[in-house]
Amino acid sequence: MLNFQEKVNFIWSVADLLRGDYKQHEYGQVILPLTVMRRMDAVLQPTKEKVLKKIKELTVDNKDPIIFKITGYKFYNNSLYTFEKLLNDPDKIDINLKAYINGFSKDAREIIEKLNFHDHIERLAKANILYLIIKRFADPVIDLHPDTVSNIEMGYIFEELIRRFAEQSNETAGEHFTPREVIRLMVNILFAEDADALTRPGVIRTLYDPGCGTGGMLSVAEDYLRNINKGARLEVFGQEINPESYAICKSDMLIKGQNAGNIKFGNSFTQDGCGGMRFDYMLCNPPFGVDWKKYEKAVRDEHEKKGFGGRFGAGLPRINDGSLLFLQHMISKMKPSDGGSRIAIVFNASPLFTGDAGSGESNIRKWIIENDMLEAIIGLPNDMFYNTGISTYVWVVTNRKKKNRRGKIQLINAVSLYEKMRKSLGNKRSYITDKQIEDITRIYSDYKESELCKIFDNDDFGYRRITVERPLRLNFQVSDERIERLKESRAFQNLATSRKKGKAGEKEIGVGEKLQKGIISALSGMDGKLYKNRDDFIKVLNDAFSGKGIKINASLLKAIWSALSERDESADVCTDSKGNREHDTELRDYENVPLKEDIKKYFDREVKPYVPDAWIDETKTRIGYEIPFTRHFYVYQELRPLEVIDREIWELEQEIQEMLKEVTG
Repeated sequence: MLNFQEKVNFIWSVADLLRGDYKQHEYGQVILPLTVMRRMDAVLQPTKEKVLKKIKELTVDNKDPIIFKITGYKFYNNSLYTFEKLLNDPDKIDINLKAYINGFSKDAREIIEKLNFHDHIERLAKANILYLIIKRFADPVIDLHPDTVSNIEMGYIFEELIRRFAEQSNETAGEHFTPREVIRLMVNILFAEDADALTRPGVIRTLYDPGCGTGGMLSVAEDYLRNINKGARLEVFGQEINPESYAICKSDMLIKGQNAGNIKFGNSFTQDGCGGMRFDYMLCNPPFGVDWKKYEKAVRDEHEKKGFGGRFGAGLPRINDGSLLFLQHMISKMKPSDGGSRIAIVFNASPLFTGDAGSGESNIRKWIIENDMLEAIIGLPNDMFYNTGISTYVWVVTNRKKKNRRGKIQLINAVSLYEKMRKSLGNKRSYITDKQIEDITRIYSDYKESELCKIFDNDDFGYRRITVERPLRLNFQVSDERIERLKESRAFQNLATSRKKGKAGEKEIGVGEKLQKGIISALSGMDGKLYKNRDDFIKVLNDAFSGKGIKINASLLKAIWSALSERDESADVCTDSKGNREHDTELRDYENVPLKEDIKKYFDREVKPYVPDAWIDETKTRIGYEIPFTRHFYVYQELRPLEVIDREIWELEQEIQEMLKEVTG
């Protein structure tokens, strides 16, 4: 009997038959559909003859419920063929294969249609390789019956095939699935608080994944619950945008006896297949750093028109990363807090801190934390995922925290809990062992501070972003240099385009040019005295223009004195018409004041001693939230002594010298 890896290699080897007739990036379009059909064929084969006999006997229109009882699954095939029988007529294998596919019941046939395999049957037949490929798949060594290959193992096979085909076509394999040990950890954490309820006889729970891929998260969760309570039932729901992954997930649901109709096709943001539904548990691994520009209009419209009555009321993240949209979407599907829901979602580091106070990301974090929904964040080891080696985190979000967790957020640093893989898979070089999953789960459940666990108040991650203003201080002078600066200003140059029509029959007169010349003439007649008070200088300036009969509007006057000014800390403070200090935008600064700290005390301690004339513009104060995860677990490492570093450098130099001697002889 072949093991998992041998089965993958055998199926992968079928792609050798496609060489020359197919490009490498097309291999998956043939191999994946046939693997799905071979799995379904193996499942249905034991009852095939009984099904055909019963169909002949039945006279009712709706035969499905009766046939489902015979197969033991919610699908069947009423054609005369199996993979093995397709080989009996090589000359008509393309026609018979189409008949075989059309013989599947509705849900199963839709799966094959989503895989677009019909498009390849004639192409394979014309290349004279269809028979050879079916023969390879009909080989008894590829026995994909669930008794031989469990659903979990079949998931591994599909995902490994997808990963390999993605590598061939330079696609991102990690968009399709999540490493199983990461899912097991997420499921452990998700169910940890509900151990008592989940072991009750006949318990029924629902679970949802809005980006379910091939269904790995749904399968692991279902398997977990079955292991702790064989009488429990987990009804799973999911939605997937990739047609191949969707088809594989749906076929998995059919074979496991789940309701395949619970798996929806399409984009969760624009075509919510589970609209209005609520779930006990939710899991997701949304794509990292993927933009949502294609869906911007629909998402933005919902945000602006529905607010919190829709899914995205808290805010919209930047367009190049839609991760937090997935979390808001999932939160909208939480059950009311008396029963509540629990969510586990994988993020990269960006959602922890990206965005200043008032930004979309910060507002989303603010809404989640102030509503006491963020329960825990677990930092995972690097190199855990197939398509990236960056830092990743599991967020645990719920609207039914236990009493001792209310108002608190738990951070778990599990970055050191991993083992290195003997052979990397893409960027995946590390994995978490079963023992380490248990250790992390125990740290979460024990809820005690330790070297790897910190517990904070919600407010510890909040801050007020204050705007620190300083007064505008300018000196003024009419000099050749500053007059040249005025000539280069946009307001002054725009005067040249101002024109006025003369009397009938006369050419247009350039009044703008005349005004320009008048202004320069008036300025040239002024002395070069340095003024340190704006009001005094403007009075002298107005007198100079009046003396030349020049009328200047307020906006042009401002452009003139601005060009003739320079910042000067020794000058008087500029004030408005009401005597209020004007701020200097170039000196504006910002400070983040922790929510737990008094703003005035902070300002007096951290700002006033260095800039005594500064003040806070309270109209611009914003509340923000960020989670500096790494900072809370940082351990200072003392630098090595210089003499040690010097010695190592010297030793390296000696090594290089010896190597050069060998080369030069």
